[in-house]
Amino acid sequence: MIKMMQAELVVDCACQLGEGPVWDAAGGSLIWVDIDGCCIYRYWPDSGSVRKVETRVPIGTFALREQGGAVAAGVGGFYLLDIDTGELQPIADPEAHLQHTRFNDGKCDRAGRFLAGTYSSREEPEGAFYTLGPDLQVRKNFDGVKCSNGIAWSSDDRTMYYIDSITREVVSYDYDIATGDLSAKRTVIRFEEGSELPDGMTVDREGMLWIAEWGGWAVCRWNPNTGERLARVEVPCQYVTSCTFAGEGSDILYITTARNGLSGSELSEQPHSGGLFRVNTGVEGTASFTFSQIDQ
Repeated sequence: MIKMMQAELVVDCACQLGEGPVWDAAGGSLIWVDIDGCCIYRYWPDSGSVRKVETRVPIGTFALREQGGAVAAGVGGFYLLDIDTGELQPIADPEAHLQHTRFNDGKCDRAGRFLAGTYSSREEPEGAFYTLGPDLQVRKNFDGVKCSNGIAWSSDDRTMYYIDSITREVVSYDYDIATGDLSAKRTVIRFEEGSELPDGMTVDREGMLWIAEWGGWAVCRWNPNTGERLARVEVPCQYVTSCTFAGEGSDILYITTARNGLSGSELSEQPHSGGLFRVNTGVEGTASFTFSQIDQ
């Protein structure tokens, strides 16, 4: 039987396209972006305070740096990002020659590399999946991507899970943590034809995947070894985008959502779309890794 849970609203921020939540353990805060709103949000659970900072371009994803600040990817490529001011310092744009793509989702591995992929507004396979190394050099891992989304690793770092939303699949790769090389692609979860698409993703201590469902009103917990759906967190928003574990016990799942594309009548039925939600899962999650930039 599938375990059912209900998410509660935490911040009614009405993001156009909320994405990329990251838990800052040192600062005791959750940070996420509104891609189309060109801004970064920061929420402190202990006080309930929220801060919003604007960015000059849409940022799809970011990861905190060991030295402070963050590394980010969005329209215009990779950047160094000041979380407090929104200031961006360009690093590289591997798709400057493409008109219809932008960076969408990303995450750091345990070795401190930042992996991120791009999205095609035409839903054509013109995007790609990249690694930004600690030396700020960019490597293309593979191309043919339509909408790069969730990334997660097994606890032993030997497997990387990956979502290209348009394919309706979660795939896995053998992952070499020493080199960052990917190999042996295989499908582990397949979403049936329907309204929902797999979006952002995280993993818990038991190795189970928590996948946000765009158009599915939920985050679901999956067993990547069997392809079985184990639990469903219902969210009162149609477009659920991403999730991450947070808090002292790492058992609180924070969930981002979007309101882009909803009609007036739909928004009246789901007025908190674009908000930040959370649920106590009773399962311990894994921490986010940081970017290990080498001083130049």
